[in-house]
Order: sequence, then C-alpha cells, then structure tokens
Amino acid sequence: MPHMRPHHAPLEFGIFLPPMHKTGVNPTLALHRDLELVTHLDRLGYAEAWIGEHHSAGSELIASPEVFIAAAAERTRHIKLGTGVNSLPYHHPFILADRIVMLDHLTRGRMMFGAGPGQLTSDASMLGIDPMDQRPRMEQAFDVMMRLFRGETVSERTDWFTCDEAVLQVRPYSDFDIAVASSISPSGSKLAGRYGTGMLSIAATEPAAFQVLDYNFQVWQEEAARHGHVVDRAKWRLMGPMHIAETEDQARANCRYGLQWVFDYLSHIIPIGDPSAPPPPSDFDEFVDFANESGRMVIGTPEMAIEQLERLVEKTGGFGTYLFLGADLADFPSTLRSYELFAEQVMPHFTGQLGPVQASYDRVVGAGSKWVDATLGAQLTAIAAYEEERAARS
Repeated sequence: MPHMRPHHAPLEFGIFLPPMHKTGVNPTLALHRDLELVTHLDRLGYAEAWIGEHHSAGSELIASPEVFIAAAAERTRHIKLGTGVNSLPYHHPFILADRIVMLDHLTRGRMMFGAGPGQLTSDASMLGIDPMDQRPRMEQAFDVMMRLFRGETVSERTDWFTCDEAVLQVRPYSDFDIAVASSISPSGSKLAGRYGTGMLSIAATEPAAFQVLDYNFQVWQEEAARHGHVVDRAKWRLMGPMHIAETEDQARANCRYGLQWVFDYLSHIIPIGDPSAPPPPSDFDEFVDFANESGRMVIGTPEMAIEQLERLVEKTGGFGTYLFLGADLADFPSTLRSYELFAEQVMPHFTGQLGPVQASYDRVVGAGSKWVDATLGAQLTAIAAYEEERAARS
C-alpha cells in the first residue's frame, strides 16, 4: 500500500536548494544550472522548490531567493517556488514583505515564503549582527511581516528597524504558503505554531534532529492550539540528502564527485552530530556506509529511498512534502538522472499511481487470449460481411 498523508492525500516531493556548489566550478554556470535543475524538476512533476539566501562561504551562491524565483517562474509552469529561507535579520521587514507580495502576483500564486534567522553566522558578521541577536530579530521581523500580509497598518520601533504606519499598497494575490525553519531546538516549531504557519524541518534525517521530529511536531501542535490555529500535517516539510542510481555501486561512484566535500563544508558552518563522537571516516566507502547506516543520507537505489521515506512517515505519523537537499553530491548529469529516477520509481510508490495501472494491465494480460480472440472474431466477421456484399453486387 502506498503511504498517504492524513485524509489520503499523497506525499509530495521537492527540493531545498541552498544551493551547495563545489568551489572550482564557474559560478555563472552553477547559477544557470540551478535554474535548469528547477526547470527539470518542474517537468518531472516535483511540487516545490525552496531557494536559499546566503552571502559568504563561496558555496551557497544565491544572494537573493526573490530574484532567482522571478527568473525560475518564467521558465516553469507548475512547481511552487519558495524562499528557503529569507534571513529576516538582514532585511527591513516592510521592504521584504512588499517584495514577497509582488512575487505572489508575478507568479500568480506559485510563491511561498520561508523564514529563518540566517544560517551562516559569517553573513551576520559582515552586517555587524551579533549571532545571539539573530533569532530575536527574526521573531520581531516575522511578527511585523505576518501583520502586513494580513493587511494591517503597522507601527513598530525596535533597535534595528522602524515602521511608521506601514501598510502594503497591494494585497497578496493568494493565500500563499508560509513556513518557518526548524531543526533540533523548539524555537522554529514554537514560532510556526504561534502564527499558524507550516514548518520546514531542514535537518530531518540527521540522527539528533530525527529523534526530536515527533517532539517538534508536538510543540508545533500545542502552540498552534494555544493561539487558535490548527496544525496541518500537509504543511510539514522534511529535508534530507539523497542521491540514487540504478545500482548502489553506481550511486556511490557518482557521489565520489562531491559527497565528502559537501559534508566537510557543512561541518564548518553548522553543528553536525554529537561533538563528543569520533569524526566520520575519511575513507570514501566507509563514509558512505556511515551516512547510509546512520540514516542521515541515502546514497543508493530507489528501493533504499523508499525505505528512508517509510522510516520518516513512521517516525512522524505523516507529513506533507519530502525535500531533497540541493547540493553537489554528484556531478550535474548524474544529479539530473537521480531526480528523474526518483520520479520514475519512488514517487508513484507514495502517490498510489502504480496500483491502478498495474491492475488494468493484469486484467488484460491475465485474460489469456480472450481479447485477441475477440478482435480476431470481429475482423473475420467484417471480412465475411464484405465478401457477401461484394458477391451480391456481382
């Protein structure tokens, strides 16, 4: 049986695209490949793409998710495009809210808004922002933006921005999705619950974060109830790294390109795992075993991808969308093929689309020669009728 969300809605799939590119690659080409990748996902039937905002470290090259989304929207037809996430302490909330609403109109409702405090403290440092201020400032800005989206006139004075009877001159085009980033601590799930928004669990397969997925759901649910909202599991997104190929050996070979590079980069920007634990293996094959066996990644086959997703469904009790980490684990052609193979063989397992097709095929093939005999009989009857008509004319 395919895994469904509550009320029998199938799982959806997408990408969380910081993006993470290996250095040494032409950055212009890398950015255009990001656009090509989102277009590829749109053609394959992926539901969402969340685009990051970063300003340092030389890997995550998209400085403005809004600019990228505007370009991607003109190249795609169906996929929803979200800021994944806007770093709220870096922006005046009125200006950012105005841009988000403009994108909502330009995309005719394909816009999504994701909010976070800013992942790279090296970004905050260049702006003179103390990392300890990032989360409080994010909450201040988020509150103002939510009020502006509702059409309120906002007057707010803080130590870093002022709104003086600020009101958006254009109302939103749609009731666009809003999501708050969450990892291990309950700060993101608490904020999502308070405002009745969706939640982006951006480290869902990291063992420490995986263990608290149900806890963060509970916080989200309790805070939502306290503030008069109802949690919708369909608005819960879980992100994790994954690369698949026709065989596990092929997937491993593909990921020699960048898997360890990406993991090493991440270890320098965010806490990963238990600091007291031994470092991951330096040998590539041992590293892949470590990644797969710990559940933090899938480097393997469609069957292994299905097992990972079933594990997440079982742990959470159901969620809305699984998001791939958009990182250079493999080279670009192999990456495109991984998403294609996932769409071919993994997506249908969770949407229920394979069952009716197979049942229809089995009904016809299982009938033996019944339908061939019927066709042949009709052909012979038509031939006989024509010959009788021909004889009568003679």
